[in-house]
Amino acid sequence: LLSYLSVLCRYFRWWYKKTRIEKKPAFIDLLCAVPLQQIYGCPLGGIGGGTITRGWRGEFCRWQLNPGIYHYDTVIADQFTVCLRCKGQTIYQQVLSVERPSTLQGWNWGYCGHYAFYHALYPRAWTVYELPGQNVVLTCRQISPVIPHDYKDSSLPVGVFVWEVENGRDEDVDISIMFSLQNGTGTKEDRSGGHWNEPFTFEKEGERVAGVLLHHCTSVNPFTFAISAREKAGTAVTHLTAFNPAGSGREVWQDLLQDGRLDSPAGKSSLTEKGEVTAAAVCASCRVPAHGHKTLELALAWDMPSVHFGSKEKLHLRRYTRFFGSRGDAAPALSHHALTHYEEWEEKIEAWQKPILENSQLPSWYKSALFNELYFLTDGGTIWVELPPDCCAEDLQGPAGAGLSHLLPVLREYGRFAYLEGQEYRMYNTYDVHFYASFALVMLWPKLQISLQYDIAVTVVNEDVQPRQYLMCGQTAQVKLKNVVPHDIGDPGDEPWQRVNAYVMHDTADWKDLNLKFVLQVYRDYYLTHDSLYLRDMWPVCQAVMESELKFDTDNDGLIENGGFADQTYDAWVVHGASAYCGGLWLAAVCTMCKMAEVLGDAEVRQKYTDILRKGKEAFEKMLWNGKYYNYDSSGSETSSSIMSDQCAGQWFLGACGLDQGEFEVFPKSHVVSALKTIFEKNVMSFAGGTMGAVNGMRPDGVPDTSSVQSDEVWIGVVYALAATMIQEGLVEEGFRTAEGCYRTVWERLGMAFQTPEAYREKKVYRSLAYMRPLSIWSMQLALERRAGQASAPLQPPQVSIHP
Repeated sequence: LLSYLSVLCRYFRWWYKKTRIEKKPAFIDLLCAVPLQQIYGCPLGGIGGGTITRGWRGEFCRWQLNPGIYHYDTVIADQFTVCLRCKGQTIYQQVLSVERPSTLQGWNWGYCGHYAFYHALYPRAWTVYELPGQNVVLTCRQISPVIPHDYKDSSLPVGVFVWEVENGRDEDVDISIMFSLQNGTGTKEDRSGGHWNEPFTFEKEGERVAGVLLHHCTSVNPFTFAISAREKAGTAVTHLTAFNPAGSGREVWQDLLQDGRLDSPAGKSSLTEKGEVTAAAVCASCRVPAHGHKTLELALAWDMPSVHFGSKEKLHLRRYTRFFGSRGDAAPALSHHALTHYEEWEEKIEAWQKPILENSQLPSWYKSALFNELYFLTDGGTIWVELPPDCCAEDLQGPAGAGLSHLLPVLREYGRFAYLEGQEYRMYNTYDVHFYASFALVMLWPKLQISLQYDIAVTVVNEDVQPRQYLMCGQTAQVKLKNVVPHDIGDPGDEPWQRVNAYVMHDTADWKDLNLKFVLQVYRDYYLTHDSLYLRDMWPVCQAVMESELKFDTDNDGLIENGGFADQTYDAWVVHGASAYCGGLWLAAVCTMCKMAEVLGDAEVRQKYTDILRKGKEAFEKMLWNGKYYNYDSSGSETSSSIMSDQCAGQWFLGACGLDQGEFEVFPKSHVVSALKTIFEKNVMSFAGGTMGAVNGMRPDGVPDTSSVQSDEVWIGVVYALAATMIQEGLVEEGFRTAEGCYRTVWERLGMAFQTPEAYREKKVYRSLAYMRPLSIWSMQLALERRAGQASAPLQPPQVSIHP
């Protein structure tokens, strides 16, 4: 108890200094958790340019424009409004929102939700409005440019709204869709003064778009919104440059009501005064014939080309500036590009998703989960930046990174990518968690995974000797040791990439899993991409981190030991001695070292790790196998025989790399299958009636292990990885049943759509909303493809010379 209280006191002192004195957000704020709002839908925007999330009721309600910083504010002025006219008279005008706000009371609010339906399949969403009594149906299709293997359009900060209008009446109808937007994101900055709007048109190759630019002129990270519509034959686009969203809005409403158009004043608006807020609107109108169909196309773009992180030390250019420039004037061109290319995006999205969606062997919930969990790749505080044009290899490598010969070409071509551990856990590229999530990246944007790995490799071979006190133990140690994988590459409130290891709970230099997860990802990436230059560059780094890891094999039996504290991704679950989780990852990493040495023709290293593997396998089985599963650890303590749901993590990765059979079989097949069946029986089916996935730890008598705050949690990302392992081992039905429990719990029972947490407990307690790890569901897809013989990589990748 005293130890626990001392940890709390250290954390509170640190938290108070950080948040109250330095006025910066805490990397993990245990005192001010983000409240659950069961409102979110599909986010808008590509990768790394910021995101804006719309709720399933149509509201604009979650904002991440400044990298890694979230605002959870519904901006009531941000709306779509429909106007219907027949024979020159307006017969229906309605804000397509169920809200009844205290502002803009001159508008017709309170659309009846019974007449609207929402569907999302990331990166698209559909909202169907059956206009009551009008015999007109609107379908708004929302599209973001999130396209696998595309490294241009996937970076764009845009979203398109395609409005399909079906007229079931016996007469023609004129329809207008008005898109209104406040200048800002609903924060106090909206009232800071100096903001202004202006109309624009942009024409290229015979295609013309028109709308309004909303210039948000903050001192740090200023940006411009653009709301626009596509002009074409039969479609008119009008606008209102500025109106007061804090007032009644009656002048806007009457303007639209009068003729289904907006007045389209010329010229810029005046600058806002301090305390004043402004908004704008664009309107697209067309005539729809009786029993006919027409389409209106609108877009939202935002241009924040250069960004500072919290320290304000360096200016970073976002990826999309490579294609649209960095002067802050790209919003019109972005809007035009979005409205003239979205059909091409949809073709590519459908070609990617269609084989999975049409596979009758796959359950519907899985198809939803597989694509919708991808939201986090864009909405995970994600940043994708260019290298500075004058950057040289020495700037990136640091004093000890000269061996990474392709570091500069890779980062120059594909930029630097980072995403948060979670929207509440503000650390970029948290590596023990990325290990699980990385399957989505390597399968869909492999060059970003390669880029991320190069950034990690650079930090591995360098060190940061600055001293720091760690909150859990109270001891002081240097921030980063050489030849050790970092926990993360930094806090968005500081200067990521330059100062790593924002995590101050534990000294992760003594963690047992980080180095191993680097080695496993290196080989997995090579196996799936065949990038031999990458493998050759990473080989010395792999050798260095494995040498560093060998010190944890204290008795020279070929198996590492845990240190009697929470020294791995389960950072509140203590482990003593040999363990199923870290020991299994160790043996898997040793196995991949043997394989990489074979591929590279390094006979000496291959022999070294072959000998370690032989000893380690024997020790692992002897110390941990109990006849049915692998014990949690070898300590002989009261909970050492707990059944850990993640005990086969090493086998999971080996299976994904094609190293789970023949000469490279590490864990006896019969033992793996027995362990997985035990987990299914105990951790899945004996927990919550088999309806909530797999609990992390279960006692042999079928009672959850409550020895730790994490042992009786369900970790959604771990469950998806477990399900993938079951599928790899032929337990397909069990795998789907296991994963389905998480999907039903998160997306249906708890209403956590597009904010999947790290963890929940049986009694509706959850932790860390919007988390990285559930992206591991893509390892299920890889396992299914491998079983079906559709995996993109052969079982034996090509040989590679160790010499350039």
